[in-house]
Amino acid sequence: MQRRQFLQACATATACTVTTTYARSPAERIKMGQIGTKHAHAGGQLSTARQLSDLYEVVGVVEPDDQQYARIAQQPTYRDVPRLTLDQLLGTPGLQVVAVETEVRDLLRTARICLEAGLHIHLDKPAGESYEELVALHRLAEGKKRVIQMGYMFRYNPGFQFLFEIAREGWLGNIFEVHGVMSKKIGPAERSQLAEYPGGSMFELGCHLIDPLFHLLGTPDNVVPFNRGTLSGDPLLDNMLAVFEYPRATATIRSSLQEVDGGRRRQFVVCGDQGTVAIRPLEPPVLELTLEAPRGNFRKGAQLVNLAPSAGRYHGAWMELARVVRGEIPFPYSHSHDLAVQQAVLASSELLAWQTL
Repeated sequence: MQRRQFLQACATATACTVTTTYARSPAERIKMGQIGTKHAHAGGQLSTARQLSDLYEVVGVVEPDDQQYARIAQQPTYRDVPRLTLDQLLGTPGLQVVAVETEVRDLLRTARICLEAGLHIHLDKPAGESYEELVALHRLAEGKKRVIQMGYMFRYNPGFQFLFEIAREGWLGNIFEVHGVMSKKIGPAERSQLAEYPGGSMFELGCHLIDPLFHLLGTPDNVVPFNRGTLSGDPLLDNMLAVFEYPRATATIRSSLQEVDGGRRRQFVVCGDQGTVAIRPLEPPVLELTLEAPRGNFRKGAQLVNLAPSAGRYHGAWMELARVVRGEIPFPYSHSHDLAVQQAVLASSELLAWQTL
């Protein structure tokens, strides 16, 4: 099957179907493990799975780098979690889920090993640097009826959940503008680490906002990057902007690694001809809703929305994955969605030419 045929086939479904091969008793915990501890989200993912002890049994973590393991072994997140080899983890009887939390360069290779072993995976972002390799990975997952859950951290954020719901209900009318900012300021050591990947801050941070943009508006007609580096002699692209062109809308995603206290100004603003949602900051989310006319319990005009509290950044993802693995719900993100997002991440980072799928 050619890439385009595969993507078109994926696009016909809104969710992938998974096969379970174990007892579905709600009381039975799902056995999971983690490969890698060097990803920026690695500690948070494992800590969340451990907190959700009614859903998951954490069987162990794989970290082949002895120096790295010595650094993290006594941290609360990893304390008392068995250190396993890759073969030991994959050979664990009843293992069902693996969190892939390696360095970015190893994410896709490790994910393939897990999928070939018949496991569902939580794959952290960004999904590697090779788009063709990711297409092959999703083809493998589809063939084995296994889930690839991406680690985009705003999918289950209460502010974004509220936005997705009212957009589906038509409260905002026709959306014509989206503006997202995902920035922070980093020091020399982290700059040196990120410079190993040519995609810069859009590859590292902006991907988190490209995902909800595609959830709202789908695949754009075009993606145009405007990327800059701010420091002479430093190769890191730390001031990045991408414009997403739709037939009746435009969207911009900005990401910088030079913004002082950038987390405070992280935002996602969606404008429609009947209302606007502004989430700023993103964590914990503060959401302002502006309506042209009353909707539900909300009045005309601007108002702050009392959002449901979140148990944690990653809890929603792991709670949903448990339901998917148990066969209680279909996985809500299609192969075509995740592939389109990654193509846009790479195009925004000037690592791949955009083409409409």
